[in-house]
Amino acid sequence: MALSSFAALWFLPFVLPVCFYVSWTDLAYMKITNKAVTVLAVIFVLLGPFVLDGFTLYLWQLAQLVIVLLAGIALNAVGAFGAGDAKFAAAAAPYVALQDVAVVAVIFAVMMVAAFAAHRVVRASPLRNLAPGWKSWDAGNKFPMGLALGPTLALYLCLAALNGA
Repeated sequence: MALSSFAALWFLPFVLPVCFYVSWTDLAYMKITNKAVTVLAVIFVLLGPFVLDGFTLYLWQLAQLVIVLLAGIALNAVGAFGAGDAKFAAAAAPYVALQDVAVVAVIFAVMMVAAFAAHRVVRASPLRNLAPGWKSWDAGNKFPMGLALGPTLALYLCLAALNGA
């Protein structure tokens, strides 16, 4: 992993609660809130200059936010991605070292399959009664992608903390 263990360890205690919150709100309300996305971006803006190896790296990783946001807007415009999903992906992008994008893509693919399968199994079983009223249970073909996006960032930072540069 190209992200340093030092940076990942500093990001983790602040980012993990946001990741869990995003998963929960998307399940319960089919929404990723602007507050969560803003908090995630602010954490990077505040901590990044102190924990990354140089200000230039910080600026490049911050540029990833803009690039992913533009891609997310385009995907949202064609209906492939929800607006909250696009904003979360953009706010999460600076945390990912450019060299680790392929690793994150694999993590995301695995998380999508696992989250989709788990959501559909629970939705079709009596377990859904443990959380009555969650909008994702009755969202038809829509899927709360925050259930995969949040854990993807969390797992990536955990792996970087253990195996980072």
